[in-house]
Amino acid sequence: AENGSVALEKIKAIKGKGEDVGLCIVDVNMPVMDGITFIGEFRKIDKFTPVLVLTTESEETKIKAGKEAGASGWIVKPFSNQDMVKVVQRLIK
Repeated sequence: AENGSVALEKIKAIKGKGEDVGLCIVDVNMPVMDGITFIGEFRKIDKFTPVLVLTTESEETKIKAGKEAGASGWIVKPFSNQDMVKVVQRLIK
């Protein structure tokens, strides 16, 4: 989705059909609705689906805010394909 707000609406539509989302991948810096806000809103409708944050943000305060909002994992750009695969495999087990 082009921003957090659109992503949330798409997820609500998926859930409204009785389907599930296997994994959410978000950035902290998104237009309209930032990633931390998105995670908090997403957690109101889905408490269990893993949410992975991909971002250039590595400040402890941002990471803490993400975890408090409900992020399942955090990976800082740039990252290798192998790093991404390892994190995704860990989250979807």
